[in-house]
Amino acid sequence: MGEFSKFISPKRRSVPTPKHLVEDGKCVFGTFDKEFETMDFLSIKNPTEAPDFLNPIRLTLWEATEVHLKEGYMLTAVCNMGLFGVALTLFYDQRMRKLYRWQETLASHEAVISPNLINGSITHAQRKKLRVHYVNNFQDGKANVDGFFEGKDGTIDYNFELTRLSKPSVVSIPFAHPEERHRPLYTQKDFFQAKGYVTVNGKTYETTDDSTAIIDDHRGYYPREMHYDWATFMGKMNHKGKEMFFALNLTENQTVDPEDYNENLIWFENEVSILPPAKFTKDKPTIEFDGHARWHIQDEHDMVNLDFDLFQVFDMVTHALPVINIEYFIVFGEFNGYVRDENGEKYEFKHVPAMGEDKSVIF
Repeated sequence: MGEFSKFISPKRRSVPTPKHLVEDGKCVFGTFDKEFETMDFLSIKNPTEAPDFLNPIRLTLWEATEVHLKEGYMLTAVCNMGLFGVALTLFYDQRMRKLYRWQETLASHEAVISPNLINGSITHAQRKKLRVHYVNNFQDGKANVDGFFEGKDGTIDYNFELTRLSKPSVVSIPFAHPEERHRPLYTQKDFFQAKGYVTVNGKTYETTDDSTAIIDDHRGYYPREMHYDWATFMGKMNHKGKEMFFALNLTENQTVDPEDYNENLIWFENEVSILPPAKFTKDKPTIEFDGHARWHIQDEHDMVNLDFDLFQVFDMVTHALPVINIEYFIVFGEFNGYVRDENGEKYEFKHVPAMGEDKSVIF
């Protein structure tokens, strides 16, 4: 163990994954070493204040992929929020700082989220002018994502084969004290090498040996008033003259115990280094973005110290009182600063392309 490992809770060390995430109406919590075979969130008893027959409309599910190419970031996702679904694809041209966006609201049954991430399970959404399609074979460290979209920003189509580079991040986080209520937030995030292409308005961007991706599989019962922030980088880093695969995941959410239950870490090739909880502070609310904003992300032990300068923001803002209010932003920009691994080794960021999210929901 390194000199900074003392700041990491033992509960952040992965343990063998049980077959079932949910059993007898209760959920297991912690950090796990591989995929769950079953994740029957609808069978959890009393996960929210609402009666259990409303579980299907209180549960949020999504599968999203972020791909980092030399030219920028692409994101594609299928989300099922119970009352409705969303298909979303974005392409951020980091050289021009231009964001292309495609979004479609779906009926809940049109946003099909796979039951797990193994054995060819499928996440899918399709209409005449859109398709998002995942084939998940995480038991072999593989996945495929392809699709297309037509909209006011033109057309996009893509196809990527993904091969896992590192250990998975699999966490089940309590959003209520388990002795009072089993209200889980589960997420599995994996760091992949990407092979394939994306074509935006007839211009094709192909992957290179540096191209990487992260898949985020996400399921949970959020509190009625919910907020989280997230930021990531994925790709290669030149560290002390050596090119190395490197990815970073940082989130601040409503876990009841951030020290024991969070998802912050560094991915290296074949290895991870755990990070402690970190705080996001902002120079302005993201809804007031006016061409530039800055987030600062920092922990209490000098393992995370990053400025995140925002250059483009995708916004999905819905105020439909008294039913639901959503303020959801996907942000693109660059990191400056550093993170340290558990051995104290410092990894510096200078104008490194990054992306993130800022989401608030009242439901």
